[in-house]
Amino acid sequence: MIPFLLVSLWRCFVCLLLIIGIALPLRAEEAHLPLDQQTAAVSQVVLGILSFARWPQPVEVLQLCVVGPTEYADGLLQGAVQSDGLPVQARRLALDDPRLVSDCQALYLGVLSEAEHRGLFTRIAGQAVLSISEHDPECSVGTMFCLKTGGPRVGFAVNLDSVARSGVRVHPNVLKLGRRGSAP
Repeated sequence: MIPFLLVSLWRCFVCLLLIIGIALPLRAEEAHLPLDQQTAAVSQVVLGILSFARWPQPVEVLQLCVVGPTEYADGLLQGAVQSDGLPVQARRLALDDPRLVSDCQALYLGVLSEAEHRGLFTRIAGQAVLSISEHDPECSVGTMFCLKTGGPRVGFAVNLDSVARSGVRVHPNVLKLGRRGSAP
């Protein structure tokens, strides 16, 4: 009886080690990037999206306006250049700032209530503005691109209806990537 118990305990111990050995690598893959790496990855994805967008009127410096509290916008606010060489000037603006309608070709949205979100998109309706949101898991209410920052990579979802209504042309390959939830 004792040898049977020992063999059973040994098997349980081996199974436990196997489960732990499999679970640990899975957890490592699902782990979040450190904040500075996540911020850099978000900047790379945002600049990638912007570089594959075209506005009705050519711009010499792309004006990216950051609205609301954000986690990952710091890299963008330091200034950047798209892969096609177009400089991006990012700045924070208050939600009620009139320059959101007149000066911004792109919006990077942080945490906004649904009412604030709807009000903003009502104000910019008819303007050629590309919008990217940090916190819009459903990717609705006017936002064109919604970042997915919960894992080891930064990806994005795309709202094709919002893209079609925006007046901004986005390369079809970026739209395909967004539908699959991958990063550019």
